[in-house]
Amino acid sequence: MSPFKTLMIALCVLLAYGVFSPAARADTWDQMTMLTFSQPVAIPGAVLPAGTYWFTLANTIDRGVVEVFSPNWQKLYAIELTIPTYRMNVTDKTQIRFAERPHDQPEAMLKWYYPGLTTGHEFIYRQREEQALNRERQQSILTQPRELTTRPKS
Repeated sequence: MSPFKTLMIALCVLLAYGVFSPAARADTWDQMTMLTFSQPVAIPGAVLPAGTYWFTLANTIDRGVVEVFSPNWQKLYAIELTIPTYRMNVTDKTQIRFAERPHDQPEAMLKWYYPGLTTGHEFIYRQREEQALNRERQQSILTQPRELTTRPKS
């Protein structure tokens, strides 16, 4: 093989890597996930009514800021600070850990794990809320992610 042909192949491979690698990282960068709840769900300082929501990481340097949007991206329901949390086994589905609560209170969302990652996001509750949640039993839910779409341009 001639040196010119080898150089051209190497340049094509580098060009392809540069074009396609940002797209491959886009989903894990913002971790955009559509979640539908059949009953109200508590997050720190708020209760989300039953319905569909987008959970995504804010476009900030701090990777612990989670934003919760309406399905059409028109309403921002919450901006939540989280801390990293870890799991032993990676799944190909979104995993959410709830605190099971008394029947007259909504389940509280404790942790959110994006598919394919061992690091997730633990929601930060006020001390009084956290003490109550620690006394209650926790359960994990695996969800099948819907096909991700991009948010509309504003």
